[in-house]
Amino acid sequence: MITIRNETQADYKQVEDMTRKAFWNLYVPGCMEHYLVHIMRDHQDFLPELDLVMELDQQIIGNMMYTKAKLIDEDGNEKSILTFGPISILPKYQRKGYGKKLMEYSFEKASALGYDAIVIFGNPANYVSRGFKSCKKYNVCLEDGTFPAAMLVKELRPGALDGRKWVYHQSPVFDIDEKESQRYDEGLEQLEKKYQPSQEEFYIHSHSLIF
Repeated sequence: MITIRNETQADYKQVEDMTRKAFWNLYVPGCMEHYLVHIMRDHQDFLPELDLVMELDQQIIGNMMYTKAKLIDEDGNEKSILTFGPISILPKYQRKGYGKKLMEYSFEKASALGYDAIVIFGNPANYVSRGFKSCKKYNVCLEDGTFPAAMLVKELRPGALDGRKWVYHQSPVFDIDEKESQRYDEGLEQLEKKYQPSQEEFYIHSHSLIF
């Protein structure tokens, strides 16, 4: 029995613990995603109506959070959009379709709230099946004019980005203070930090550009 609902304050610790387990040693030795979850909830760009948990038989196995972001065109016109992350599934339930179900549910909710585009950073292999495409195809770039291979775009309404050149600006909540993150981690259960091949894959994706 799968249920998707909004996160409540009673879920906070369990969600942070789950996020830590989901991301530990995945992209770097250790992780900071659980700290991001911890600080995101109090940020002005956070969208509590799109803060979702997935339960399987009344046990939380997944979480997904959204924040506001924006696109600015060459004339200075600003468009309010969304970004999400982290999206977390407990390790033993990963690669079983739960993350896809959670995403699809969130897309319907986001669309109902009036949002028509999402920009994320992630491994394309995880998101192209959910309708995400290269930022280059939508003419969405960073402030320096580059098109990162890991920057992906999904239109919730076809034609929402209308072919104009857009510059993406994400919420400053993602500018994590690593020292504060490490300090927060000191009060948690100690887990071993180590290297694994997925970290090299992340490095390649996150440093690749499309020309």
